[in-house]
Amino acid sequence: MVDSYQDITIPFSMSSAEFFTKVRDSLSPGGVMVMNMNMRSGEDGINGHLCDTAASVFNSVFSEDVSGSTNREVFASMTPPEKLLEIFEENTASCTDPRLAAHMRRVYLRLEPYTPGTRILTDDKAPVELLGMAALDKIIEEEISYFKNIFKSEGISGLIKSVS
Repeated sequence: MVDSYQDITIPFSMSSAEFFTKVRDSLSPGGVMVMNMNMRSGEDGINGHLCDTAASVFNSVFSEDVSGSTNREVFASMTPPEKLLEIFEENTASCTDPRLAAHMRRVYLRLEPYTPGTRILTDDKAPVELLGMAALDKIIEEEISYFKNIFKSEGISGLIKSVS
């Protein structure tokens, strides 16, 4: 499990092809790296770069949005995509904890195969701080638009009511 975020940043050394190669090489056969990304940034943002980089190292990459948050999870493995999904489904079916099995089913149903691109981060070039700030700017812009709409339609009194 890779979850190295500190507030809105990720250490560049944990976002590079070299890092993902070390992770891949430390997995047992059939192992899966699960990476939590703490903000949705679209394909052109930090998440796209991280997924492209992981996909340059692993044979299979899937991702899914974590409901109720801005997080996105990535699953990467050397196992071929069809086989990886089959294993995930088998493990879900054999899970004896009903809550965990239900969660696994929800994740499985939202899994999206990732089509690799060419935005590869390396130890020599990994501008994760800039990419992270751009994602944060977008999240803030979306949040602020909610309040801007209230202000436009209801004025300052509408804003006061919306936060009280």
